[in-house]
Amino acid sequence: MTPDIDLARLSHAEKDALIRSLLPLVGQLQAALARVAELEQRLAKFERPAKTPDNSSLPPSKGQKPDRPAGGKPPRQSRPGFGRALEPNPDRVIDARLDACPHCAAVFPAEQQTPQQVYDRIELPPIRPDVTRVRLFGGRCACCGARATAAAPSGLEPGSPFGQSIAALVVYLHYAHAIGLERLAALLGEMFALSISEGAISNMLARAREPLLAAAAAIRATVTASEVVCCDETSARVTGKTWWEWVFVGTLAVLHIIRPSRGKAVVQDLFGSIQPLVWVSDMLGSQRGHAVEWQVCLAHLLRDARYAVECGDTAFSAAFKRLLLRAIAIGRRRATLRDTTLVHYQADLDRRLDRIMAAVPIGEPGRKLRKRIAANRAHLFVFVTNRDVPYTNNVSERNLRPSVIFRKVTNGFRCEWGAETYAAFRSVVSTAKANRASVLQAIRGALLTTPSGHALPEVG
Repeated sequence: MTPDIDLARLSHAEKDALIRSLLPLVGQLQAALARVAELEQRLAKFERPAKTPDNSSLPPSKGQKPDRPAGGKPPRQSRPGFGRALEPNPDRVIDARLDACPHCAAVFPAEQQTPQQVYDRIELPPIRPDVTRVRLFGGRCACCGARATAAAPSGLEPGSPFGQSIAALVVYLHYAHAIGLERLAALLGEMFALSISEGAISNMLARAREPLLAAAAAIRATVTASEVVCCDETSARVTGKTWWEWVFVGTLAVLHIIRPSRGKAVVQDLFGSIQPLVWVSDMLGSQRGHAVEWQVCLAHLLRDARYAVECGDTAFSAAFKRLLLRAIAIGRRRATLRDTTLVHYQADLDRRLDRIMAAVPIGEPGRKLRKRIAANRAHLFVFVTNRDVPYTNNVSERNLRPSVIFRKVTNGFRCEWGAETYAAFRSVVSTAKANRASVLQAIRGALLTTPSGHALPEVG
């Protein structure tokens, strides 16, 4: 405890000496206060709620999944409409009739019997390869003595013994279902009785590169010509390094590309001088400035608002969250609303946002969110009066999800051409899904197309 000092009894020299002795303590006190403030800031970060996929941009795989409630699943309802529909064109029909009543053994006439229970039994027939042996005849000409051999039929030229149907299946199973070469060779042998080596599979994937790139080039032209483009990106591993897989969702096509950069140059190199009407994305800096207008993904902002509310910001973030939910509800009803009504709704949303922006946020997450909204408020409600613009970028995230699964299963690509081929394959598959077409048929169609755009004849 510091003893009391009667300053009135000290001389000027003694007071000066006392002040000089306390000066070092002032610096120590300032350093201690700065350290306390720093520790309080670090402690406040630990006291904030954890970020989850529901309140941030963390992927679903990073979230903690809740335990399933005790009791298991509820019993299945066994009323009409919950069973499998009967096959409309069965290969055969087997009728079972009674010869006699099982209760009294009386004769049961066949003409009095009606179907009491109808069901299907489905089996897969044994699958074996369909082998076409080609024999090219010829010999020595009796006139000139030269040897000649007949030309091979179109589509049956010498080369790999495996046809396009097998190549399409290999590409589909490897890239769409992330089946490795060893397991794929075993699967083809056990399920299709097809003896094939890993080297043959690797050669098929290499030969698929050019036709898939040709198909992706046509998809690129369609995407860059779209008026509304949704874009997102995710990490990819190529030759042990982190690259980025970009997805561009147009009106009728979906384009995937894998590049070593996450910057604006990727988009600028792809689109050149072309500017879509509206660009839909999150708030990443490299996603800005590529179109006439920009629509921010409201789902991302909604998660950020939820986190700020969980951190205690009831002044700004809570009201902003309610505004986003209102805007999303309007977006879901656009198909039933008139154009004049949508214009009115957009003006109403802007007025509500003006009142919300006047509030003073509580806490650092709320202040950061308000600052971002103040800088980008003109890009929040573009979708309200443009029915072709989505209010979230969920369509891009859905198209990237298979690539994320592929990356986790395979751990990436060992060569750059493999990444390029996969991106082209994913473009073909995503475009087929967007147009509700068969994925396997789309792959077969791409592999049957030459780089010049001409279709090869399909055999078998």
